[in-house]
Amino acid sequence: MLYRLVIQNYAIIDNLEVDFSGNLNVITGETGAGKSILLGALSLILGERADPSVLFDKTRKCVIEGMFKVKTPEVQAFFEAHELDAEDQVILRREISSAGKSRAFINDTPVNLSQLSQLTLLLVDLHQQFDTLELEKSDFQREVIDALAGHQEQLQEYVRKFQQYARLQKDLKECIQQRDSANKESDYNKFLLDELLEADLQEGEMESLEAEQQMLSHSEEIKATLTRVHFQLKEDEQPVLQQLRQLQASLQTLSEFHKDVPGLSARMQSTYVELQDIAAEVDRLNDQVQYDGERMEQLNDRIAVIYRLQKKHNVQSTAELLQIKTQLEQGLENVLNLDGRILELEKQISLLKEELEKTAAAITKKRIAQVAPFEQKVNALLAQVGMPNARIRVSIQQGALQLYGQDTIEFLFDANKSNNFGPIRKVASGGELSRLMLCIKSLVARSVALPTLIFDEIDTGISGEAARQVGIIMKELARGHQVICITHQPQLAGKADAHYFVYKHMEGDKVQTHVRLLSQDERITAIAKMLSGEKPTPAALENAREMVMQ
Repeated sequence: MLYRLVIQNYAIIDNLEVDFSGNLNVITGETGAGKSILLGALSLILGERADPSVLFDKTRKCVIEGMFKVKTPEVQAFFEAHELDAEDQVILRREISSAGKSRAFINDTPVNLSQLSQLTLLLVDLHQQFDTLELEKSDFQREVIDALAGHQEQLQEYVRKFQQYARLQKDLKECIQQRDSANKESDYNKFLLDELLEADLQEGEMESLEAEQQMLSHSEEIKATLTRVHFQLKEDEQPVLQQLRQLQASLQTLSEFHKDVPGLSARMQSTYVELQDIAAEVDRLNDQVQYDGERMEQLNDRIAVIYRLQKKHNVQSTAELLQIKTQLEQGLENVLNLDGRILELEKQISLLKEELEKTAAAITKKRIAQVAPFEQKVNALLAQVGMPNARIRVSIQQGALQLYGQDTIEFLFDANKSNNFGPIRKVASGGELSRLMLCIKSLVARSVALPTLIFDEIDTGISGEAARQVGIIMKELARGHQVICITHQPQLAGKADAHYFVYKHMEGDKVQTHVRLLSQDERITAIAKMLSGEKPTPAALENAREMVMQ
């Protein structure tokens, strides 16, 4: 509930605080006293756009603050979803600077207007005169019937399954699109893959082939060089190895005369052994190198195949070709997997659709069961609030599965017993809609926890007994919900748990709006003035007293 509203520097309000009761709060006052200004200020903390022209004092910022006592699962979920600190009270604040800059806060944490609006939908239901948008919405009409049917858990389970059903349908559509797209290219991709599989490429093969080709192409030069090296090392008139052996022996004779000579001699011996090994390796390589024309032709053919594949796929290495082969294999495998995935999705969708249809049928049955009692109760309430000829009818049309079942629900209205029912948005006037909304909300309030209900002159156009009946409905509604009502009707004002009077007062050279909570005697006087004028008669005072005491 909204237990305090603080307004600073707004319109013709300098500083104002109003503490509301948790039941029926009635606000009265002369036309133009500032009742609409209160709602204008309140609308700012409900997320409305700010206008800097409303500042009372252009040198100071405007501050509107609403304090709520509320603890519902929906509000708790909002705080968790937006990572805000949840407390026992919720304080909404809106600040407007003289430059027109607006800031919003939830429990002193800055938020954007979208977040503020989302939260206030859970806290306040503001219904102004001719504000019929909510009643005209099909979602609201469905929610009314669902609230009366009392099948929220079943409906929530249906919604969860339908969302899963929708996701599976989306996945199926994407899989079919992927398969169709892949099938258009699969024949060509299979040809490319077969070509690469036939080539039977090996990792690093091209490099190995080119190295062997280089060796065979220069085999004569290689063989001549190896022969010469081996000859000079071992078979020349003075072979290098023989000369090295002799030099090592000469050094050995000096070992006794210099301490460093043995080390040099040992190193030369090691070099001799290494050169012997090199000579043997050169001889072995020389024996292996033979020009093979047939092998050369094989190499050229194989290299040509690989070069052609590289050019075709616009790559530079065997490794890249192997990567392309893997991708093609994976792509073709995915096409096969998509077929299996599509079959699995179709099976899941079919089973889930059967469950949804069964649940939707049960929900429809419960909704239909509520139609007659709902029509009867609303029509009785309409007569009670001065619309004896008005009738409401609920149309439930079954169709395809959707988020909240298989039903399209629409409220139809006939204001004159003509049996010519039409959609509410087309046939009901603003005053009729206001009272119809009150009747409907008073029924729904018994089934669901509504937020704070605010009605702005919902009783316009009625008087006498009809106004009294509106007051009775408001009083009943306020037994379980906080209701704030701006009215000109004394019959409604008499039902208030807390009666606030809005008035203007000159302070200095400026007119300012004030609000005060009336005492019992002040209430009687205010209601008497509403009945007979500025100077109430004794009869009006007695009538007002009766209204307050009832």
